[in-house]
Amino acid sequence: MNQPHDDLASLEPLLAEYAEVEQDMASPATLADPARLRRVGRRYAKLGRVKAAADRLAAARDDLGAAREIAAEDPSFAPEVPALEEEAAAAHEALMRILAPRDPQDALNAILEIKAGEGGEESALFASDLARMYARYAEAHGWSVTEMSATHTELGGFKDVTLAIRAKGSPAPDEGVWAHLKYEGGVHRVQRVPVTESAGRIHTSAVGVFAMPEIEDDEDIVIDPNDLRIDVYRSSGPGGQSVNTTDSAVRITHLPSGIVVSMQNEKSQLQNKEAALRVLASRLAAEARAKKEAEASAQRLSQVRTVDRSERIRTYNFPENRIADHRTGFKAHNLDQVLDGALDPVIASLREADEAERLARATSAP
Repeated sequence: MNQPHDDLASLEPLLAEYAEVEQDMASPATLADPARLRRVGRRYAKLGRVKAAADRLAAARDDLGAAREIAAEDPSFAPEVPALEEEAAAAHEALMRILAPRDPQDALNAILEIKAGEGGEESALFASDLARMYARYAEAHGWSVTEMSATHTELGGFKDVTLAIRAKGSPAPDEGVWAHLKYEGGVHRVQRVPVTESAGRIHTSAVGVFAMPEIEDDEDIVIDPNDLRIDVYRSSGPGGQSVNTTDSAVRITHLPSGIVVSMQNEKSQLQNKEAALRVLASRLAAEARAKKEAEASAQRLSQVRTVDRSERIRTYNFPENRIADHRTGFKAHNLDQVLDGALDPVIASLREADEAERLARATSAP
């Protein structure tokens, strides 16, 4: 950890970069390039938080230094010093939290793939409940939700559904969609009496969620067309009913990885192909990132890729109106509100645990 008065000096490169990025934000070249504007805007938002925290700390230390000098000459001013010391300490901690290493993809948007698992129709119905929960949560944060692909069941559930959740503008890293939804990947277990259960018995079923950041167009992910098998077929609605008369649905298989992405919600084959390629690129980026983190032993919150009820990350218990996250020990008896989008306390427990670990690493660094 840096010495108290060395930390501000060490920020000079970042503050110099802030001034440069501020100019870049206003340049005609940046304003004319949406992808560049998003990228530069995210960096500007991040550095802006560093500058604001540095300014706060500098002002707090100046005030504290002046108060100590005055108190040395006039003891009647001494009672003011402790409060200023607390402010300086709080400002320093706030700066350290901002500087703590964080996921560089936090400011990105997210794609959620929700798949029914054990439990048959009941699992598919709960997959629909989760999709609605995430949509409500996104709406509460002012984000947009696009259903990129879905396979329906007779009772209105989802065998699988893919949601693209996007923020407006260029949010600061800790306000990005991925910063909030990165913890949702894994197995979600539900305990309730299914609508198909005539004897009133409680059943346990599972739904798998795969969360990934939606990579930008300029990300270094190259997909070789020779590695793809592209199949087209007729889009279908609930129960397999055809919803159009053309073969506009697209299924792309990435042969080296075995990843399969299907899209049918767009009206044209070209639009479905473009949407499928976006999801495929994000899946490949997520797989490469997970592999890199695993090799470095740095993956803290792993995502389960098999929908096995024993590998749950969260349980939704309807009879007790209880939600429990098994990674942080969070429990609450407001399941009805959570399923209506009130996920903030649950996600906050995960973010706080993650932040505490990042801060511990930052403050213990030599």
